Amino acid sequence: MKNRSLNEMKFEHGCLVAPSILAADFSRLGEAISGVETGGADLLHVDIMDGHFVPNLSMGPGVVSCIRKGSDLPFDVHLMLSEPGRYIEPFAKAGADHITVHVESRGDLADVIRRIHDLGCSAGITLRPGTPATSLRPYLEMVEMVLVMTVEPGFGGQSFMEGQLPKIASLRKMIDATGKKIYLEVDGGVAVGTARQVKAAGADVLVAGSSVFGAKNGFAAAIKAVREDA
Repeated sequence: MKNRSLNEMKFEHGCLVAPSILAADFSRLGEAISGVETGGADLLHVDIMDGHFVPNLSMGPGVVSCIRKGSDLPFDVHLMLSEPGRYIEPFAKAGADHITVHVESRGDLADVIRRIHDLGCSAGITLRPGTPATSLRPYLEMVEMVLVMTVEPGFGGQSFMEGQLPKIASLRKMIDATGKKIYLEVDGGVAVGTARQVKAAGADVLVAGSSVFGAKNGFAAAIKAVREDA
């Protein structure tokens, strides 16, 4: 499947929901991905962790390549890596459509973003909860999406940090000032109740992990509940 950038995609919803497979049952991963796709997900959020930038490991390009074969959803790949520039090509070849890197990571980020675009993907920039919004200013006009972490990156199932709401609002203003179409994504503790808070602050892409994959009433109902709460 050819890589697709966010600006090439047609979305039906004003507020997009991106279930995070970090919260899925990996023994039934294909079934879970099929379930959220049928259930109305707009994107599939894929967290990549190296055990160095964050204290956890997740998956590599091989897993992404395998799940790519069974899904038509756009793959929103979040690289929590110390040196993301070393891995953008393998993940693009594996089927990523969008690749987000951390402002705190090593390397020439402007060059990394350019290379992501050269590979046919859209690019994103993100930051840890303790990093100020202003750190993203040099990269805003280079990317198609900004991701705000409302938990410390590295583990799923954490509680939403309300203290990050002003940062979301600040980045929304910074994005609007560029005059470009740049999505504002929020990841961490997004569920019914918090979805409306991040949407009110300016987010238009909601990453939902446990609230979707851990839902007892099914994926479709969980996705609908998050979207309608926003």
